[in-house]
Amino acid sequence: MLTDNAPILATPGPERPATMEETAMTLADRLHACHSSVVHDVMKDLGLPLRVLPRSIVGLERTMKAAGPVFTIRGRPDPTLDKHTSLYEWAGLLSRAPTGHVVVCQPQDDTRALFGGLSAEALALKNVRGYIVDGGCRDVQAIADQGFPVFARYATPIDIVCAWRAEAFEQPVAIGGQQVLPDDHVLADRDGIILIGGADVETVVAAAERKIATEGDMVKAIRAGEDPQAAYMKFRVF
Repeated sequence: MLTDNAPILATPGPERPATMEETAMTLADRLHACHSSVVHDVMKDLGLPLRVLPRSIVGLERTMKAAGPVFTIRGRPDPTLDKHTSLYEWAGLLSRAPTGHVVVCQPQDDTRALFGGLSAEALALKNVRGYIVDGGCRDVQAIADQGFPVFARYATPIDIVCAWRAEAFEQPVAIGGQQVLPDDHVLADRDGIILIGGADVETVVAAAERKIATEGDMVKAIRAGEDPQAAYMKFRVF
């Protein structure tokens, strides 16, 4: 039921097909409902390249999960920056992060925190779906309390002021020997972080949804007392 203040949203139909953003958001939500291990298994079955980011990059909280199209950032240390310039450019980085995407950052820096509490607040308000960094994070408790999904390698109080700047956006970045491409989708959860090529994501998500449903039937059979090997022969999953 609509309230007096509720916005009336146009819905896709014969007269108006779904926009790219609507389709991407729906796909991102479906991917979010999957599990990285299941996605890995169906990609393996489909013969697709398996690109898993290093297991050292983990959620600040074990329950954190991020899924959606990626927005890549590459940066580097730069000790020539003054305080104003470094903070102004960081704010600009947050401004560029698009709604409905997961930011994936390669900072090329093993010293500083490339994310913090105020940044999490800013991205959450923009409905960014998460932040993955091959580096550090700070304000960990504040971010955990907020619940914005962040995956990082380490925590440190050291900030980027006068010391780091972004140098590229929406370009391929290398993390742990894997290339993260601008048209990729990503799923990050407790099991790890897996990348899906943009051309394959619809097929992969649909296959993962089918596998999850079948595994659910197998779980019910085993709980009902069916022998695990007999259940496997019936459902062909495990």
